[in-house]
Amino acid sequence: MSLAFSSSRPDRSAERWQSLRDIPPTVALSFAVLAVVIGWALTPWLFTGHDPISGLPAAKLLAPSAEHWFGTDHLGRDVYARVVYGTASSVGSGLIAVTIGVLAGGSIGLVAGFLGGWVDILLARLMDVLLAIPSFLLAVIIVTALGFTTTNAAIATGVSAVAVFARVMRAEVLKTREATFVEASFLLGGSRSHILFRHVLPNASRSVLSLAVLQFGLSILVIASLAFLGYGDPPPASDWGLLISIGKDYLKWPWLVYAPALVTTATVLSVNRISRWLRKAD
Repeated sequence: MSLAFSSSRPDRSAERWQSLRDIPPTVALSFAVLAVVIGWALTPWLFTGHDPISGLPAAKLLAPSAEHWFGTDHLGRDVYARVVYGTASSVGSGLIAVTIGVLAGGSIGLVAGFLGGWVDILLARLMDVLLAIPSFLLAVIIVTALGFTTTNAAIATGVSAVAVFARVMRAEVLKTREATFVEASFLLGGSRSHILFRHVLPNASRSVLSLAVLQFGLSILVIASLAFLGYGDPPPASDWGLLISIGKDYLKWPWLVYAPALVTTATVLSVNRISRWLRKAD
């Protein structure tokens, strides 16, 4: 027994190593980009020594250099430092939006698909109404009602994504509910709650995972767009969308727009690539 167990351990290690080697280079690069972004969000002071709020008037509108990687703005503030310190707000608000969408939309889809009947019909029609409204327009309406802050923009973005998560979860629950192992659990006397949380939810939530990753990137983009239009935190905040909005007034110094825009684009594209990889792996 012990010999067989010990001989199987190298095989498992080889399988894990092979699975890591099978990760496409673009996916590995996307993970690296996200690792840097997460580092910026959690410990921004480790990546820059410049103050993101206070600047030197004598150093205003300097081009990118070794000292100022992304140049400086009209107040002499280091743009790289402002991008780094704005990551926590931009990424954190995206996580808030995805959490709202997954919890609210996933719960609605789970209940609708598992119970069926009039409950399914009522919730499905409600989701159809939400899907009929463009998500960005719905987010603008909600954040206007709540107030112009980045947190409210995140809440509005999350609410606008509820219907998408509900539809995906409902479809997966309907498919899983008809599976043979679910019917067998019913025949063996399993309760509805046991079958729901032990069999249906774990199998139906796998597709929601890749959707959540994709929605995370989309949420960052939507929240940046809301901040660009002035629906987020006001200056001296350094949300990525707000930095782009400020930079558009200084087109003779294009790095004020290019730097935060490239960081936003790289983050969203990395998240989308990881989402496609997870969907194929699933």
